Amino acid sequence: MQNTDLQKCNEIIKKNNIEFIDLKCIDLSGRLHHITLPAYPGILEKLLKEGVGFDGSSYGFRKVENSDMILTPDLSTAVLDPFRVENVLSFCANIILTDDERSQFSEDGRLIAKKAEKLLQEITGADKSMWGPEFEFYIFSNVEYDTRTATSYYKIEHAEEFYKKAYHAANPFDVYDDFRDEASKLLKRFGINVKYHHHEVGERGQQEIETYFADLLTTGDNIVTAKYVLFNLARQKNLFITFMPKPMYMQSGNGMHLHLFITKDGKNLFYEKGAYGNIGKMGMYFIGGILKHAPALSAFTNPSTNSYKRLIPGYEAPVALTFGQGNRASAIRIPKYVSNPDETRFEYRPPDATANPYLCLCAMLMAGIDGVVNKIDPVKRVMVLMIKTFWKMREILLFISSRVILMRRLMHCMLIMIFLSEIISFLTNSSPNG
Repeated sequence: MQNTDLQKCNEIIKKNNIEFIDLKCIDLSGRLHHITLPAYPGILEKLLKEGVGFDGSSYGFRKVENSDMILTPDLSTAVLDPFRVENVLSFCANIILTDDERSQFSEDGRLIAKKAEKLLQEITGADKSMWGPEFEFYIFSNVEYDTRTATSYYKIEHAEEFYKKAYHAANPFDVYDDFRDEASKLLKRFGINVKYHHHEVGERGQQEIETYFADLLTTGDNIVTAKYVLFNLARQKNLFITFMPKPMYMQSGNGMHLHLFITKDGKNLFYEKGAYGNIGKMGMYFIGGILKHAPALSAFTNPSTNSYKRLIPGYEAPVALTFGQGNRASAIRIPKYVSNPDETRFEYRPPDATANPYLCLCAMLMAGIDGVVNKIDPVKRVMVLMIKTFWKMREILLFISSRVILMRRLMHCMLIMIFLSEIISFLTNSSPNG
């Protein structure tokens, strides 16, 4: 396979008069880095054999006293970079240690992704996990900010200002539909197929682009690449985009919802016709595992302090560790509009784009696998949680004097009752032996 990829890449270099080779990777926090080398005959062979050295301490990978590391290209990820003036062939890079064995860095997100998929195969018998991310972001016409000893401020200028929810707003009010068209075309050049794009709920320029399903490693690469494409396209047009989870008060936040199912021999292992949401036991165990580990998952799916300003009621953000069909307030939503058995899935709604995508996806997969191993029933788990929460809230309500807090508690109780109705519906539709 490597020889075939090498031959294809050398043909691309010759055909497109490539002048530079670019290697890209992210650090543990998800920040993108790159290094560029002039192209010459045999450069790829040399990079595969020797790699290129870099300072791992500046990436946060190593201590400064022992910081030498190596990057090597993954030839299967070759793509022409349209954002460079010269002809540049870009690759995702693997991170290698400088030991005698030239072993791969254990904290390289791409390596972790490969190991996670292998574990999935060994434990569940599945071939791969399939992921579909949604990218939510804001576009601003200008951004200013400053923080000093005696003063601090921020100023955001936006071309759009709706007075009602802007979900699926049409042009001419949807100012950036052409931007999304162009972004979608560019993503396709990078091998990322867009499912659709539209204006999101946020009334000050919030956008969404959703992409088709791919395996774990490819999806991690695609998330990194999509952000790269969108940031560079915005820079070309003198616009400012942000994936910040909650960039503005009283406006909808930016999530990175992740749709997930697993397959074997091309067959969706989550699908079971007639089950709740057509999700069978394998899928339910995955849901149970993710709900069980959701608090710990937050370190990987929502790593910024701003992440938790988004996860509040009133803005279609997930606020309850529950699951349900079509329920956007739950951490896990089972889409009710899906009729294709091959795409039956659930959506985990808490993640945002501040996450390291490889670690985020792998952490979710590990939680799901644990659910399969321990046969964690999400219905029983949530029922117990709801009962405990109900009695806890009852005690609190007896001592509350603040009307504002009281209303908040009542809203929480209403969410509980709504979810209990979902549970009753689930139990009613389940078979006696299921």
